[in-house]
Amino acid sequence: MKPQTPILRPVSALGTVLVFDLEPGADPKSGLTALRSEAAASDIVVGIGEPLARALEASVPGLRGFPAVSGVGVSFPSTQGALWISIDGDDRGAVLDRAMTIRRKLGPGFRLSETTDTFRYRGGRDLTGYEDGTENPREDAAVSAAIVSSSEPGMGGASFVAVQRYVHDLARFNAHDMAGRDAIIGRRIETNEEIPDAPETAHVKRSAQESFEPAAFMLRRSMPWGSVDEHGLYFVSYVKELDRFERMLSRMAGLEDGVVDALTRFTRAVSGGYYFCPPLTGDGLDLRALKL
Repeated sequence: MKPQTPILRPVSALGTVLVFDLEPGADPKSGLTALRSEAAASDIVVGIGEPLARALEASVPGLRGFPAVSGVGVSFPSTQGALWISIDGDDRGAVLDRAMTIRRKLGPGFRLSETTDTFRYRGGRDLTGYEDGTENPREDAAVSAAIVSSSEPGMGGASFVAVQRYVHDLARFNAHDMAGRDAIIGRRIETNEEIPDAPETAHVKRSAQESFEPAAFMLRRSMPWGSVDEHGLYFVSYVKELDRFERMLSRMAGLEDGVVDALTRFTRAVSGGYYFCPPLTGDGLDLRALKL
């Protein structure tokens, strides 16, 4: 089995993320089965939330709902959905057509609860201007970080994804001088080099993957989103086990040592979800882990 194609591929120029809830009393099997072949294409990732697995009376090893996390003056909410779909491409019209086709094929049992249009910014930077995903593992290390190795039916080649939508207050961030902005991130914007003596609140210190025990390596595929009025980062992190992300989130909230990530001074999470991304077979999604 192999992972869904976009997981290990660099992000495209733009994308759309769809989150669906289940309608009360709906049977999701027909909609999910109709989606099976759609995932054989190279532009889509399908993620199954715990509510959908529960409705199918399936227990996917390692899948659970996203936890609401609160720290000192900061909170990361849970808005767990039943189904998460990420579509990427280079043409906004083509991506929209694809999204509408998928929504139609899912049928009335799934209710669209969230749509986020994303885009690549200045060659892979966050809207703050800093490079995003600098510490991403590559090649074999990316596979090791993000892809499940298992002999269980429907699990080998799968991945889990943690997603959050962040809303930035760029005016507040840009009110700092360059040194202050660098200190929040923990890198110099001009060179992208990590600052050796960055404060403990710096994001690179709070999220350093190798600093956890065991190491919490993740494959990030985040992209900016938004308009003039509201904007931020759609955080996407593929992992072979959700504990890796959860440890990082707890540290960002200060639950580990009382030190809160400086990112929270100018950005806030407004959504959060965990999803299981089944592997591919020759003709589409391998849904055996969901008893389909």
